[in-house]
Amino acid sequence: MELREIILKYALQNALFHDGRANYKAVMGKIMAENPELRKRAKELIPEVKKIVEEVNSLSPEEMRKKLEEIAPELLERKKKEEKKELEDLPDVNGPVRMRLAPSPSGPMHLGQSRMAILNDEYVKRYGGTLFLRIEDTNPHNILPEAYDMIPEDLEWLGVKIHQIVIQSDRFEIYYDYARKLLEMGKAYITTVPADEWRKLKAAGKPTPDRELSVEEQLERWEKMLGGEYEDGEAVYVVKTDLNHPNPAIRDWAAFRVIKDAEHPRVGNRYIVYPLMNFSVAVDDHELNLTHVLRGKDHLNNTYRQMYLYEYFQWKKPVYIHYGWVTMKDTILKTSLIKEGIRRGEFSGWDDPRLGTLRALAKRGIHPEAIRRYWIDVGLKSADIEFSWDNLYAYNREIIDSKAKRYFFVWNPREIEIRGIDAIESRAPYHPSKDMGFRHYTLKSPIRVLLVEDEWKSIDDGTLLRLKDLCNVVKRGNIGEYAGNDVSVIKRGAKIIHWCPTEGIETKVFMPDGTVYEGVSEPLVRESIGEVVQFERFGFCKIYYENGKIMGYFAHR
Repeated sequence: MELREIILKYALQNALFHDGRANYKAVMGKIMAENPELRKRAKELIPEVKKIVEEVNSLSPEEMRKKLEEIAPELLERKKKEEKKELEDLPDVNGPVRMRLAPSPSGPMHLGQSRMAILNDEYVKRYGGTLFLRIEDTNPHNILPEAYDMIPEDLEWLGVKIHQIVIQSDRFEIYYDYARKLLEMGKAYITTVPADEWRKLKAAGKPTPDRELSVEEQLERWEKMLGGEYEDGEAVYVVKTDLNHPNPAIRDWAAFRVIKDAEHPRVGNRYIVYPLMNFSVAVDDHELNLTHVLRGKDHLNNTYRQMYLYEYFQWKKPVYIHYGWVTMKDTILKTSLIKEGIRRGEFSGWDDPRLGTLRALAKRGIHPEAIRRYWIDVGLKSADIEFSWDNLYAYNREIIDSKAKRYFFVWNPREIEIRGIDAIESRAPYHPSKDMGFRHYTLKSPIRVLLVEDEWKSIDDGTLLRLKDLCNVVKRGNIGEYAGNDVSVIKRGAKIIHWCPTEGIETKVFMPDGTVYEGVSEPLVRESIGEVVQFERFGFCKIYYENGKIMGYFAHR
C-alpha cells in the first residue's frame, strides 16, 4: 500500500470516529504504531499528514465513509483492543459466597455508595451465592421514608441483583436477645455516667464505677432501659473490651442507647432502646452467615470493635476486605444537605443535576454500565484515590457515542438573514459514522437562521465561514452573504459554526454546576425525547419535554 493511501485510510477513520474532524497527531500515532519502519521519517511525514487530514476534513461524512469503504472497509468499525478489566479474586473462597450491601435509608443511593454495590454484585455473580440488601435503619433521626423504595429502585437501575432484603428495624428482638446474653456473660454493662466523663475515663484507661456491677444489677438496668425508666442519654449499654488497648477508639464501645424523642417511620414507638451500628452489624453479619465483607478502610476501627462480639460468642468470622477511601471533590453527596436544599427550594429534587445521586446521574444520561466499568477499574485498591469524572465520562462516551443522534442547539441565539439565494437545502447526518439517516430542512427566502450570539460577534466582517451542513457565507454586519456550498473552504481555513432554523423549539440545558443555557434546538430533536443526544459542538445531553419546551440535562462533552 502506498504511503498516501496509508495516511488517507487512518485520516478517514479518525474523522469518522470523531464527528467528521480528523486530528493529525492521532493519525500520526496510528501510522507510527502500525508501521514502525516509518518512525525515522516522522518529521518529514508531518506536512503530508497535515495536508491529507485537511483534505479529509473538507469531505462530508458520507463521502468519508464511501472513500474508506473503497480503500479499507475493515477500519469502519471500532476495534476494542483493550483487555476487559476484571476484579482480582476474593481470598478464601470455598464455594458460593454470601455478601451484603448495607445502606441507611437517609436518602436514595449516591455515586459513592455505588462502589460497594457494584463490587459485591460482581463477586456474587462470579462465584455464585447470595447478595443481601440490608437496610440499616436504627437511627430514627435520619430516615427518609421514601428511601425504603428508592434504594431498591436505584440498585435495579444500576444492574445489581439482590437476592434478599433485610431491614434492621424488623430485628430488634434479635438484637435484644444477644444483648441480654452478653450481659449474662459479663461482657457488657449499663453505664449511667455522663457521656463526657465516660469518654475521659476511657481515654485514661480507667473503668467507670458501674462497669464492675454484678450481672444481676446489669440485667436490672437493662430491663429499666427497655421499660422506659431512663430518659435519652441517661443510660447507655456498653460492650466491654480492653481498657488498655493502644487505640482508645477500640476501648469499651457503646452498643445501645435510649431514644424517646423520635418516632420510627416503620415501627413507631414500639421500641425506645436502639442498637448502634457496631452491635447490629456484627449480629446481622453473623446471622446472615456472611462469607466476605467489603468495606472502606475508614471502617477498620469498626471491624476491630465488632471482632469482640465474634470472640465472645465464638462465631465464625467472615473475610474482611478494606478498600481505600475515594474523595469526590465538588460533588454533593451528603443526604442531610440535599434534604435541606430540597426543602428550601435550592434543588429541584433528588435528581437535580448538581447532585451526586444515582438519580441525578441517570437524569443526565450517565449509563449504569459506565459506573460499573469505573469501579471495576478501581477495584479493591487499598490506596486512597480521588474520583475522576473524566474517566467516568470516557467510559460513558464509549457506550453512548455510537447511539446518540446529533442535533444543533443554539444558546443565547441571534437571528441573521442569509442573502443572495432564494432557497437552501440542508442535509445533516444524524451520526457522522453510523447509518442513521439525515435531518432535512428546506429554507426559503427570506432565509433566516439562528446563531450563537457570542460566536457571531467574535467573527470579523468580511470573513468567510461555513454554516455546518448548510452553506458558506461571508459576514456582512448582521447579514450572511451566500458564498456557495463548496465544503473545500474548510481546508482553506474557513471556520465552521452551527445554526438552527428559526422555527426551532425553545430549549433549556441544565449543567452540573448549576448553569442553565437557554436557546433553541432544531425541531427534529422531538424525535429523541427520553434519549441521550449530542448537541453538536456542545456536548451529550439527555432530552426531556416539558410544557412545550425541550429540557436537556448535560452529561459531558
